Amino acid sequence: MFIDQAKIEVEAGKGGDGIVAYRRELKVEKGGPFGGNGGNGGSVIFVGDEGLSTLLDLRYNPKIKGEPGEKGRNKGQYGANAKNTYVRVPVGTTLFDDTTGKVIGDITEHNQEVIVAKAGRGGRGNLALKSGTYKCPDFCEKGEPGEKKTVRCELRVLADCGLVGFPSVGKSTLIAAVSSARPKIAAYHFTTLVPNLGMVRLDDGRDFVMADLPGIIEGASTGAGLGLTFLRHIERCRVIVHVIDMGAVDGRDPYQDYLIINNELKEYKMNLSKRPMIIVANKMDVPGAKENLAEFKKKVSDPIIEISAMAHENLDELLYKIADTLENTETFSLFEEDEMDVVEYTFKEEEKPFTITKQDDGVYNVEGGKIEKIFQMTDFDSDIARARFARQLRSFGVDEALRKLGVKDGDLVRILDFEFEFID
Repeated sequence: MFIDQAKIEVEAGKGGDGIVAYRRELKVEKGGPFGGNGGNGGSVIFVGDEGLSTLLDLRYNPKIKGEPGEKGRNKGQYGANAKNTYVRVPVGTTLFDDTTGKVIGDITEHNQEVIVAKAGRGGRGNLALKSGTYKCPDFCEKGEPGEKKTVRCELRVLADCGLVGFPSVGKSTLIAAVSSARPKIAAYHFTTLVPNLGMVRLDDGRDFVMADLPGIIEGASTGAGLGLTFLRHIERCRVIVHVIDMGAVDGRDPYQDYLIINNELKEYKMNLSKRPMIIVANKMDVPGAKENLAEFKKKVSDPIIEISAMAHENLDELLYKIADTLENTETFSLFEEDEMDVVEYTFKEEEKPFTITKQDDGVYNVEGGKIEKIFQMTDFDSDIARARFARQLRSFGVDEALRKLGVKDGDLVRILDFEFEFID
């Protein structure tokens, strides 16, 4: 089954907890803290695999979770780091963050790796927390949570040129005639439901990959027919081969077909209309085709290659034209700059680490990535750890911000699912 879209939930492994331990050895007085740090969790990494051609595995495994790190050990020993989780996907897969819409990565090579969710680091044991203030801490840190993301995966086939046109114009017949591809060929519309790839080799040693793409109809750029399926897969093609039924077998006007296809390419994405296009007049062996071509040339001044895919006529001219065009065409960018999730190393004011909102039930809700991470890594079974967490909140300015909002003694404050009373 050909599946080219999948949405999955990805969660990297949590870091291992640190531990509280003490040094107890003969003739060693006041041994002190001896608890080691937890190991780091495992990240979730997507890997390109040219042996795969579908996202079927992801469709039936919608949740992927990384392995957690091992807890710290006695004698200051670190817990073992967890192994990374590798998810193999077809080459040509684009990964999107479904929440932000940004591109996480575009896998275009075999064994190319993209870190989708980063693992949490291990929590510190009481040996690492020893300081001038806490000479013998009786608390430790919990492991840092791993990243959580909802990832949308889209497969776009990797091909140098793509055959486009209305259904039943002879695209499948053409790719079968020039390559070893064996697509389904029949005398009805939408015979091709999935992209078919074929390797074309010329006598001069050049070769390229040709894609037979599902037929397009008017309104395809807005989802009509198989439009979005077709248009997504053509995005990687450097050259577009526009196949037109010049025999007008189905009673359509070849020139109107030409205009409709070009308009759909333009409406879908700006870069598609910029790609070199080779116009192919197919079915020239059909009665009336030459007359239709003469009328077509009156309206279209671009060069037109006349072929008959069924009769294998003039195919060499077409293939050499495609090869020559590919040699002079660079790869087009699939995404605009604002779509890419690119890290910019610039100096800018740091975002506020938290926000406070008053809920309908009167509870003040504190949110923020840094605050929530510290909360999740705090061992609330220890009085000293709780006091340390309170000091950290004050250092971030949470107490002052709450007072400005009018919080009084006894009011409830919530962080994640935990509620506590505010005491001034």
